[in-house]
Amino acid sequence: MRFLPVFLDLQSGVVLLVGAGELVRAKLRLLASAGATIRWFATDGSHDVSGLDAGDAARIECATGDPLTADLSGVMAVLCAGAGDVGVAMSARARAVGLPVNVMDDLAHSSFIFPAIVDRGDVVVAIGTGGTSPVVARRVRERIEAVLPARIGDLAAFIGGFRKSMHARIPEFSLRRRFWERVVDGPIGALVLAGRTAEAESALKQIADPSAFAGALDSGKAEGRVTLVGAGPGDPDLLTIKALRALQDADVVFYDELVSPEILDRVRRDASRIPVGRRIGKPGIGQDAINRLLIDAAKAGQRVVRLKGGDPFIFGRGGEEIDALRAAGVACSVVPGITAGLGAAAQFETPLTYRHEALRITFLTAHKARDAEAVDWSVLTDSKMTIVVYMGVTAATTIRAGLLAAGRPTHTPVGVFARVTRPDAQAAVGTLEDLPALVEKIDRGPAILIIGDVVAHSAPWRQSNLNQVFSKLLDAAE
Repeated sequence: MRFLPVFLDLQSGVVLLVGAGELVRAKLRLLASAGATIRWFATDGSHDVSGLDAGDAARIECATGDPLTADLSGVMAVLCAGAGDVGVAMSARARAVGLPVNVMDDLAHSSFIFPAIVDRGDVVVAIGTGGTSPVVARRVRERIEAVLPARIGDLAAFIGGFRKSMHARIPEFSLRRRFWERVVDGPIGALVLAGRTAEAESALKQIADPSAFAGALDSGKAEGRVTLVGAGPGDPDLLTIKALRALQDADVVFYDELVSPEILDRVRRDASRIPVGRRIGKPGIGQDAINRLLIDAAKAGQRVVRLKGGDPFIFGRGGEEIDALRAAGVACSVVPGITAGLGAAAQFETPLTYRHEALRITFLTAHKARDAEAVDWSVLTDSKMTIVVYMGVTAATTIRAGLLAAGRPTHTPVGVFARVTRPDAQAAVGTLEDLPALVEKIDRGPAILIIGDVVAHSAPWRQSNLNQVFSKLLDAAE
């Protein structure tokens, strides 16, 4: 992020606008709608304000003379639109005295840029692309416009009218935030969004005990809870809507090592983020210590998210954490995530089941060689069974030996899929006999092994076969 979104109070000073034509007129309308006082230097000498309503036109001071020598006292920002070389020179002057400046379509001479804007009164959404693609910003704005309630600004104003009085009635910040969340997400918020503000106001005033409404314990503190959230295999777009809501509501997030930075970016900005995971060969704090952290945070009244790669209940030790939370009397819930096996299957077009060919799926973990040695491979020899192995990279040799000894054919298709759903995802496909060599082709983990005939339907397998055909044709041509 190069440009930090900042909302300026344009009513606190003068905005100096330089330029001419339709470009500058668009800026006049935008600035006037924000209540700005505008000092406009028209580079073509024409101060045409036709088309603007009288109130907006009254905010415009039609200045004369040279803007490069104009008095800048009281000016809070400089804007140039359709100003040509004057805009570049004006940028240098503004920067010299420390004023923020925007030269339209000229990043090199701008210290701030204009976003695409969704305006809902007290709710304003700004969308930026770092100045690289206004068209993309407009497309994003269109999508937000489509889903954002028309009266969302009215809801913000409604809450603003009661904030001071509720602050006095609910001194604890976290409890007060929960109170407003229940208002926004519940029937009162729905009434405002439906245009029935008077009814909403009456309903809010009838809440006799705001703390109880917000979910306070007898001590007056907020009631804590823990939500186990599946982060999926890495792509933040694969988070469920419910997972996103949990991340935005959390006071503290305890996350695994495999949770990607892009997913952590979806956590509420002021929430605490505490890493509790570990990688192979590196020390970790241990599961008992993690359980204690979750329990202590919840009992302190915090909303806790335990953010786990993939799905909490598929080799994520989520069951152990739920048991510990229940035993401690802590309220808890689970938000499922897309497990890495499903992520690999989708990304590399590998069907885990296939009519008449693969009728069963087995998920297993082989974190270390001794884990693989403990597996009863004799129950995994059915050719119509797909085997998905988590954390099996370091035990690849043992996995191959176990399956071959149990009777799986050496030519059984196998895929090694690393960092699935991420931009640097990688795949290596071949046969069970080649499994250790396939692992060596992967730069680094985490990786999923998929073993079974279904791998022959995958995109990497088809590409591999196509490459072999081309290679044979080239050899024949030589």
